[in-house]
Formats: sequence, C-alpha cells, structure tokens
Amino acid sequence: MDFNVKKIVKDAGAAISRVVQMTEEKLGTSEKTELDAHFENLWERAENTKNWTEKIVRDAEAVLIPNPGNRIEDFIYEKIDKKRPSRLSNLEYLGLDMIEAGNVFGPGTAYGSCLIKVGQWEQKLGQNERDFIGSAAMCFTQPMRKFLDTEIKTILKEKNLLEVKRLDLDACKNRVRKARSMLGQPAKEGISPEEVLEQAERDLRIAQSEFDRQAEITKLLLEGIGSSHAAHLRCLQEFVETQARFYSQCTTIMTDLQRELASSVKPGPVLRLNSEDLEPVVPNNTRVSSPAAFTPVIITSSDDSEYSVL
Repeated sequence: MDFNVKKIVKDAGAAISRVVQMTEEKLGTSEKTELDAHFENLWERAENTKNWTEKIVRDAEAVLIPNPGNRIEDFIYEKIDKKRPSRLSNLEYLGLDMIEAGNVFGPGTAYGSCLIKVGQWEQKLGQNERDFIGSAAMCFTQPMRKFLDTEIKTILKEKNLLEVKRLDLDACKNRVRKARSMLGQPAKEGISPEEVLEQAERDLRIAQSEFDRQAEITKLLLEGIGSSHAAHLRCLQEFVETQARFYSQCTTIMTDLQRELASSVKPGPVLRLNSEDLEPVVPNNTRVSSPAAFTPVIITSSDDSEYSVL
C-alpha cells in the first residue's frame, strides 16, 4: 500500500512538472528540445499517410456502399465481431420488381415478357455488383483500414510517449540550470546546492537516455511507412483489377441482354411517306399479326407526292 501511494505521488509530481514545462514553452520562457530534420520529415510523411488513407477509405466505402445507414450498420457489426447482414443490391430489387410487374401484365404479352427478361438480367447485374463489393472490400478497404487501426495507432501511441519523454527531459534541463545558478548559496533543509545539482544531473542523464531510446523506437516505426506504401500499392493494383473485371462482366451481361431483346422483338409494319419510314398508328385492341397482313397501296396526291403503305 505504501508503495502504491508513493508511486501515485511520484506520477502526480511528474504530470505537474510536464504541465509546467508545456506552459512555459507556450509562453516562450523555457527552451524546447527539437528533433532532427530527418525525424520531422518522417513524421510529416506519416501524418500525410494517415490523413489521406482515411479520406481514401471513406471515399471508397461510400462508392461501394452508398447508403450511409448500411455503412454504419456494417461498422457496428465489425466492431462486435459479427457477420454483416446479407443485403440485396438496388439492381436486384429493380430486377425483382420488373419480374413481378411482368407476371402481372402477363408473360404472354410483349411488354410483360420483356419486363421479365430484363428483370432477370438486372438481377445478374446486381449479383455481379455484390461480388465486386465483397472483392473490393477484401483487397482494398479492409487492408487499408487495418493499417489505420494497427500501425498508425501504434505510431501515434509511441509518438505521444516520445513527447512525454521530451517534456521530462526539458524539465530536467531546467532543474539543472536552476541548480547551477544556486551554487555558492547556503544549504536549505540540510541539502547543499552541490547535492541538489548532483541529483538534478543524475535525473537529466536518465531522462536523456529514456528520450533517446523512445526517439529511436518511434523513428523505426516511422521508417516502416515506406513498406506500408508498397503494400498499399499492391492493394491499389488489385482494386483496379477487380474494378476492371467488374465492368467487363457488366458489359458482357448487357451485351447479351441486347442480343436477347433484339432477337425476340419482331419488326412491325412501316408507313413510307415521301421516302421517310414512319411507324403506323394501330387502334387500341387491334392485333397486328405480321407485315404480310397489309396490302401494298400507292397514293399519289395533287402535288405528285407518293404515299406508299406496305
């Protein structure tokens, strides 16, 4: 129990010393230990990597899952280590409604049959889109978010610890300067200025050693950002390949649909007026069986314009 109390008192004293040191630095009454230029460049690169990776991940997730409510739901499921719910895509919902409408209008009608056929292909597009979302998340957004949640958090933690060690070091330097200025003065509370200076210098050596050690650890982590960039490049290349494959499959699906529709639609009768082809207007409830049902007629007006009905 005594040990815990002493530790609490010591930690509280160190925290107060850091606050005082930080305040004096803000006021410009105390010196601050600066890190070398190489370290500062590494830290700037790490900050840029963190900020831009966060933006890219947010943008990519917005593209893959446009609904913000679904993104929040997926985030919660991920945090509680549960499987994300399986959802139909908007294209699949569109396809289902088209198929249902086609059955209502009648599969035997031209419009109903076409609705059913297009609905089936829209469902294929929707399934293809869902596969793309899963593949893109696995090869791109998930590795990038994992980088933010692991490597970046570790770097930030060690950088904050380095700042604490830096404040302790500068506080020790101030105590040494103060102790040296008191040399030659009478002892206070039975402790001579020489003993105070000796203790302050001992604390300074310890603080300097801890600061140097923490600076080296943080520097090694910052240098690892280069390897992370190489990993992100591979993720980006895989994402582009996945995206290209997705659009290629979509093109194939739509080309097949166009071919199906073109082969199933029969050409109707044509009215030719002054060498221009026009679609004839057929009264409601009038069934047109084929172009052969029309008898060719040529009509000549007073201005010699020809009207030909095929």
